[in-house]
Amino acid sequence: MEMESVTLSQIVKRWYPDMMPFLKQKELNSLIMLRDGLSILEPQDAMEIIQISICEHQNLAHLH
Repeated sequence: MEMESVTLSQIVKRWYPDMMPFLKQKELNSLIMLRDGLSILEPQDAMEIIQISICEHQNLAHLH
């Protein structure tokens, strides 16, 4: 297992590029650690990561 650090924008561009205009730059710049790397990430896993990242950023916005 090799950990790989990527940005959310890398994941979005690879699997769901049509979502780019709907995400904030702060969300797109989020660092994501992938246990087995970007090359084996499945589309459904990518969508789950995107959804969780959006929720986390919304939660942070409510705390400020």
